[in-house]
Amino acid sequence: NVTGRCYPDLHYMMDNSAKIQFILNLIEKQSYFVINRPRQYGKTTALFAVEEKLLQTDKYVPIRLNFQGIDQKWYKSDSNFAKMLYQQIANYLEFQNKTLFDFVELQRKNVSDMNSFSVFITKLVHFSAKKLVLLIDEVDASGNYMPFLSFLGMLRTKYLDRTSLHNYTFYSVVLVGVHDVKSLKYKIRKPENAQYDSPWNIAVNFETEMEFNPTEIAPMLADYSQAENVSMNVKEISEKLYFYTSGYPFLVSRLCQIMAEKVLPQKQIKTWEVEDLEKAIQIIQKEVNTNFESLIKNLENHQDLYDLVFNMLMNGKIFSFDPHQETIRKGMIYGIFRQEKQVEIHNRIYEQIVYNYLVSNVETKQKLVFETENPFLLPDQSLDFERVLQRFQAYMKENFNQKDKDFLEKQWRLIFLAFIKPIINGKGFDFKETQISDEKRLDVVITYGKFKYVVELKIWRGQDYHEKGVLQLADYLEKQSLKTGFLVIFDPRKEQIWQQKWIETEEKRIFAIWV
Repeated sequence: NVTGRCYPDLHYMMDNSAKIQFILNLIEKQSYFVINRPRQYGKTTALFAVEEKLLQTDKYVPIRLNFQGIDQKWYKSDSNFAKMLYQQIANYLEFQNKTLFDFVELQRKNVSDMNSFSVFITKLVHFSAKKLVLLIDEVDASGNYMPFLSFLGMLRTKYLDRTSLHNYTFYSVVLVGVHDVKSLKYKIRKPENAQYDSPWNIAVNFETEMEFNPTEIAPMLADYSQAENVSMNVKEISEKLYFYTSGYPFLVSRLCQIMAEKVLPQKQIKTWEVEDLEKAIQIIQKEVNTNFESLIKNLENHQDLYDLVFNMLMNGKIFSFDPHQETIRKGMIYGIFRQEKQVEIHNRIYEQIVYNYLVSNVETKQKLVFETENPFLLPDQSLDFERVLQRFQAYMKENFNQKDKDFLEKQWRLIFLAFIKPIINGKGFDFKETQISDEKRLDVVITYGKFKYVVELKIWRGQDYHEKGVLQLADYLEKQSLKTGFLVIFDPRKEQIWQQKWIETEEKRIFAIWV
């Protein structure tokens, strides 16, 4: 399932038990906290699971609210917002706890504003024989409205004085959304006037990973395999799913869904192989879905984020990870980056989607046109990559000159990738691997059917660096179990002469072109 909440009795699900237990442990410690993760990250599914666990105990009464789709009239004032909160609590308890519902109904006439709502909470906590836990989903829906911050401020005041009889309050509060409350306050105010005195500074950090590792992915595959009588190497497929997705819940589920519904029906035997996953990856790259649309929209709406991603993917630049740096933090909130020693695109699927988007922009601007028949295809269905690079060199020579030097220094890698895209379109895909070196290399690993090609893109920085780079490429080819590699060198010197030649080193053959 990739749409909405997952139900264990209806859907094949990854093992989220450790994540649920982490949340329950925080609740047990009376914590107030925010589960803020990107869209389609399993937040709502986790919240429902927590609610069900709490309902099964003799200690807690959960009260689950949802701020999505609330009528605008409830945001006009603190009083309106307080009345809406009261009504949502009443609606929830009506079918979950009749005793508490009857008490709530008796208090209706007393709730008219945020202050009286605060008094109502204290009375409700006094009346309840069990500890009350407030769970609120989709808090982002209220994030641009001041009454929501007033509500948080009221909870904060009560929390700090929670041992006083006149301020008894919820035992624990869990907010769920994409943004943390600090960034919600940032959204309300103009950035230049923003302050970070969040009314939610009482919250503890939510530090468990919501991504799924291979051991958490495996139970879903095992359940599916047994129920549907589909044979597979569960461990191998789980690890490959994690390799491509970094455990992003939507991507893991969607790739499995594609294999089950689109790839498997085309096979004569009911098996899942790594090759089937690679077919699913090719399919998902061509999809238009809300997850990918959100990814691209966030890049289009934030120029600083776009520029950072462009420099990473196309210019091979390395950026140290600093969660306090605004652009990096923004990329983390939207699920574009993952936390490593350096800034990394969250997963290989996202990297490919963003790359396709960047390349498509250049294809449109440069009006790159190729034959419908692939002129580079050899009889064994491999690509004549020497001819591919020769044609690219000719394309550059025909369309660009010294006057375009400044443009090309920034865009030449992207132009090459745009040139390659229609050649491999439909039958292959490519992944880029940034290499940390003085040369700012970008290695592109291209697969086409069962064949693999490694192309290194680098700027000419002198003969010494060139020779060092050739040796590095030879070493990389060895790691990839390849004997042949390819090298594209952007040479900004006026006297560059459009060279092309084969280089032999370390028992490897490398075809190089200068553009």
